[in-house]
Amino acid sequence: MQSSSSLFPVALLSAERRGDLSEDVYRIKAGNSPDRTVELAVTRLGLADQEQIRGVPVILLHGSFSNRRFWYSPRGIGLGAHLARAGFDVWMPEMRGHGLSPRNREYRQNRVADYARYDLPAIAAFVCEQTGQVPHWLGHSLGGTTLAAALGGNWLGAEQVASAAFFGTQVSRIYWPLKIPPVEWTSRLLLKRFVHLSGARLGRGPEDEPIGLALESMRWHGLFGRFGDKKQDWWAGLADVQVPVLAVAGAGDHQDPVWACRKLFEQLGSEHKQFVRLGADEGFDNFGHVDMLVSKPAQVQVWPLVERWLHDPLAPLLGSREQSVSPEPRYG
Repeated sequence: MQSSSSLFPVALLSAERRGDLSEDVYRIKAGNSPDRTVELAVTRLGLADQEQIRGVPVILLHGSFSNRRFWYSPRGIGLGAHLARAGFDVWMPEMRGHGLSPRNREYRQNRVADYARYDLPAIAAFVCEQTGQVPHWLGHSLGGTTLAAALGGNWLGAEQVASAAFFGTQVSRIYWPLKIPPVEWTSRLLLKRFVHLSGARLGRGPEDEPIGLALESMRWHGLFGRFGDKKQDWWAGLADVQVPVLAVAGAGDHQDPVWACRKLFEQLGSEHKQFVRLGADEGFDNFGHVDMLVSKPAQVQVWPLVERWLHDPLAPLLGSREQSVSPEPRYG
């Protein structure tokens, strides 16, 4: 089969019409990772009747225990579908072993470091090649963490990122038991017995997560831990990021609290950045970690906010860049 890309092998797995939307599913085999078995599924959404007229590309990165269905349900509902109907060219990658992306040979050892260094640059190269434009990026939870790692590690730059939006994303929450070395060592020994953490058993989502992610997170939050790998301090690298940034935190998010999301926001060096707190004090619902993007209230209050941001990341979202903003007035 002829590759859909001149950069590396890419197979078009399917090209379907889903109601008013077109859905193309690609599988990328970039061969840029030490594990040569890595293949990534990327779903592209657009308007079915306007396939030759594509808007500005947007890449949506799902969080942990999740897949592309976080953005686009089988019934055609979700932020991804909303943005496609608004005229954007929507791309939804699925991380290694999630959704339509098969588990790679070294699946157990997968880490954010691998996603950020190898996978996101490959996705960026493919989307830039296919669209001829620099895409906007939006990540939720672990998707945002991975995007932050890629920016802080300088694996993605302004030539691949038009803007970066982080929803429910932080790396600063303190887990005090992990600051005690014997507790961390014991926890590591216990976790190393497993291949993955089950999203279904933990009640976290439809997908599993490789144990390598959990071990990596423990290292970040250990006594002398940092957001980075052995060679690079990604946290320090965030100060050099200059693309427009949007950070959004939910007042009811207990997993990634507002103060921690704001700390990540403040570390980013961009001259053009905005922070939004989704809470009753700002006129929103008190959104939690998931319902800030996947809920009926989010459809009314948050999705239009995202759309306005993507149309012009340099324009204040109904407020000054350094302040929380309020949604549009609600009637009825």
